[in-house]
Amino acid sequence: MPELPEVETLCCQLQGKIAGKKILAAKVFDHKLDGIANVRGMRICGVCRRGKTVEMRLHDGRSIVVHLRMSGRLFWRADRKKEPHTRWRMTLVDGNLDLVDPRRFATVRVVHAGRESLSNDLMGRFDFRNFMQSQAGRRIHVKTLLMDPKAIAGIGNIYACEILHAAGISPLRPAASLGESEWKKIFRQARRILRKAIAGRGTSISEWRDLYGCPGENQKELKVYGREGEDCVRCGGIIVRIRQGGRSTFYCPRCQEE
Repeated sequence: MPELPEVETLCCQLQGKIAGKKILAAKVFDHKLDGIANVRGMRICGVCRRGKTVEMRLHDGRSIVVHLRMSGRLFWRADRKKEPHTRWRMTLVDGNLDLVDPRRFATVRVVHAGRESLSNDLMGRFDFRNFMQSQAGRRIHVKTLLMDPKAIAGIGNIYACEILHAAGISPLRPAASLGESEWKKIFRQARRILRKAIAGRGTSISEWRDLYGCPGENQKELKVYGREGEDCVRCGGIIVRIRQGGRSTFYCPRCQEE
């Protein structure tokens, strides 16, 4: 699933490619997306990220909101050809923006804009005090909390593993067991890792590709994710994999003690 760095990559590329342009047509190829409001003739004012969603702001005050979910990808095509599993297409004067989604979980909605920025987005106006009061005392595992979009926007499985390893904190610790200084360390490492991943255009382990079909480069920077049985780059311990909430968690039991 595309996480914050991948969605931010798309938004930056889309901003440079489609901002200021007029939508000539929009077509649905999958009945599961039927009912999308008509945006033909609308001009795109700008593109931004909101959590894990892509928001294309229109001149009439509405926004096209795309949530890529498990396997969704946005591709720019300068011709009229279609990739397999193309579910939706938006046509502009110089090409087409296609939503390609083999698993058909992605959503496209047209909503009224004007919502305030998220206060739980680490790359935005993150409200640390509110987080400590409303979320830090929960009894769930710290990794589970990092991946809860109501608590922190945009962090998925890959980056949660990397963040906790960088902070030296076990993914098995209850969130309520962490002190304020430990949370500050987690968020400091999270911002560093997310910025680096954005600079690398995201992490391509399986399906992720950017707007032009190119893989990201951040997979070269991963320290624990997907490295089961390998030596920890920090302490020399052995990376293990466990299951948490139906997802694989990778960590080093030596330098991420419970």
